[in-house]
Amino acid sequence: MKFIKLFVLAFIVLTATASIAFAQSTTQKTDSTKTVTIKVKGITCSMDLKTIVANVEKLKGVSSCKAGKMGTTSSLEVKFNPALVTEKEIHTAIENTGGCENPDERPYKIKQ
Repeated sequence: MKFIKLFVLAFIVLTATASIAFAQSTTQKTDSTKTVTIKVKGITCSMDLKTIVANVEKLKGVSSCKAGKMGTTSSLEVKFNPALVTEKEIHTAIENTGGCENPDERPYKIKQ
């Protein structure tokens, strides 16, 4: 009878430990999200903005990209996982987006 009680107690402790470890690993994944605001020059219409947002959101590791007001310098708020994508890759995706009027042009530049 003591052996059964000891076995049940050990099982409960192992189950509780596994639950705590799982909860910690889940927390670490949510903490790895980073948010940056990127200022972009060269956007002339709302279609430009939509195209850039779509290209950034295609990147693996980007969870969202929201555009601010359009102007001479527009801003994008990007949430991403730095383990999967870097800020430099996001900047490259923005600057490699073709223009609305002429898709062969690369008119968008990151403002530092």
